[in-house]
Amino acid sequence: MPHGSPLISTIVIGLGLAFILGALANRLRISPLVGYLLAGVMVGPATPGFVADQDLAAQLAEIGVILLMFGVGLHFSLKELLSVRTIAIPGAVAQIAIATVLGLGLGVALGWPVGSAVVFGLALSCASTVVLLRAMQERRLIETERGRIAVGWLIVEDLVMVLTLVLLPPLAGLLKGDHAGADSVQVLEIIGITLGKVVAFIVLMLVVGRRVIPWLLHTIAHMGSRELFRLCVLAVALGVAYGAAHLFGVSFALGAFFAGMILSESELSQRATQETLPLRDAFAVLFFVSVGMLFDPWKLMDNPASLAGTVFIIVIGKSVAAFAIVRLFGKPAHTALTISASLAQIGEFSFILAALGLSLGLMSEQARDLILAGAILSIMINPLLFGLLDRFKPKPEAAPAVAGAPPAEARPDEAELVPTSLADHAVLVGYGRVGAPIGDALTAAGIPFVAIEERVPRLELLRQQGIEAFNGNAVTGEVLEAANIAGARWLFVAIPESFEAGQIIKRARTRNPGLTIIARAHEDAEIEHLTAQGANAVVNGEREIANGMIDQARLPGPELQPLPA
Repeated sequence: MPHGSPLISTIVIGLGLAFILGALANRLRISPLVGYLLAGVMVGPATPGFVADQDLAAQLAEIGVILLMFGVGLHFSLKELLSVRTIAIPGAVAQIAIATVLGLGLGVALGWPVGSAVVFGLALSCASTVVLLRAMQERRLIETERGRIAVGWLIVEDLVMVLTLVLLPPLAGLLKGDHAGADSVQVLEIIGITLGKVVAFIVLMLVVGRRVIPWLLHTIAHMGSRELFRLCVLAVALGVAYGAAHLFGVSFALGAFFAGMILSESELSQRATQETLPLRDAFAVLFFVSVGMLFDPWKLMDNPASLAGTVFIIVIGKSVAAFAIVRLFGKPAHTALTISASLAQIGEFSFILAALGLSLGLMSEQARDLILAGAILSIMINPLLFGLLDRFKPKPEAAPAVAGAPPAEARPDEAELVPTSLADHAVLVGYGRVGAPIGDALTAAGIPFVAIEERVPRLELLRQQGIEAFNGNAVTGEVLEAANIAGARWLFVAIPESFEAGQIIKRARTRNPGLTIIARAHEDAEIEHLTAQGANAVVNGEREIANGMIDQARLPGPELQPLPA
């Protein structure tokens, strides 16, 4: 077997370096995206040492784009967008326009054609989904008004970028000046044909795909094969993207986005997300690595002023524009600052747009390098902006409307946790299939408890039931302190992630040596790990199921075969 396979070398070395640099970036409290991009630079032609196959990397990156857009579609929430539509839609459109104009101005100043400068400005206008959501989740802002506006704003940006990816290829000639003599009728004809294809594809997806895809998933799910279900989801994502490109002439990105959006309406959407997440993450990392391979850091040394101007537009120009827009809508200063900090970076769509612009001849390599450098620097700067923002104490925000709750009810902003007044109580981490029955048992026994839950729908369910609950990750000491872990009597760690559970147990044991800690595990190694971290008891799910089945077999009833010794 040959050992010089460029495909294997590209995947192994690319993923290996991405892991090392991503972990280092995470350790430095920087987005791992920076590490992935730098890994691409290291295996690219601009740096010495191993050089990965760029053609293969580009094809792997295309799969990464498909799966990345499929994931965006899976998380697309029309409900969230409509709840903040009055500010998110006009605000995002206005901010995109302002950032595009700023990028256009910089491009023209650098002597680029207008079409190239427009695409450059568009690439600077859209924020990274990954970076924004991670920053929001870390600060428990997703369910606050600020968080909903930021997420809705991001959805509008994503939709505008998807439309841009669709319209850019047919308008490439016009933007390059090849159709300088074309009249408005010809331009409208090009746009009309393209939009007609898109509409035909959307209609097909809404009429046929909306019925066929969920039916197919449910049929495969009832077969009971996890492997087939996972394969079905991937086949749908890749198949729809491929069909959209070859039958309707639209981009892989749009096809994958609609496949995910249709699938998000299915009851099996959460399971589909979980099953495809590892592969989606792996190919997304390869996408970022392939983007980094295109980056030549030495070229930017020739004109540092252009890089400074690019970073200024991303970090300052976009932020000031967003701040002004949010304030014009009458929102408080802290809300405006949060939106500004959230959008002061660029990411996935910027890379996709830059790659498309370069392939269409609309963008120079200098413009692409500026976009990549601007992304890396802005993603590194973004945590610093949020650090400054965290120094400001926000005013309480009204809670979102909940069925059955008084309209005037309000609660403190999740960014400022209000400690519980309970003592000698139980703390329940995770309110899913395991945590909910534990909560019911505690309630039936009259034992007061505080729940810690990251998922917003379950959090709202808890609050509707009158149960005190905190939104956040219990790994952070702040959340455990708010739950008064030092004054608690029991801690139930009902989450399935053993590494995260171990950190929670270790922190809780340090704060309360006399605490009774009960956790869950799936394997013997996990039991040993959690016990070593300080758990008093660890329940093995599979073992308890086996014990239950044995107990059932020993109950009086029909004659059963004797159990083996």
